[in-house]
Amino acid sequence: MIRVVLPSHLRRLASIDGEVKLEVAGAVTQRSVLDALEAAYPMLRGTIRDHDTKRRRAFMRFFACEEDLSHEDMDAPLPDRVATGAEPYLIVGAMAGG
Repeated sequence: MIRVVLPSHLRRLASIDGEVKLEVAGAVTQRSVLDALEAAYPMLRGTIRDHDTKRRRAFMRFFACEEDLSHEDMDAPLPDRVATGAEPYLIVGAMAGG
């Protein structure tokens, strides 16, 4: 079971209370986790990644095991601690402004 933590505005949109637990078939990558998340919660499609390109939205960041994975290859395997469910995959809404 993969654990995913979403920012509060996306939890509200999807009517989620707390973290999400997902089954991911095959390799556990950022792409496979986001695909499983969007399949389970279709209302999140287009909020984290662009509908067409599937690229990360500008103000969304991805973290795992205290590392920023936002600019990493989406098909690279996630750390074992995330793949086993010991650590969550974090989706964070970046803050901007002054």
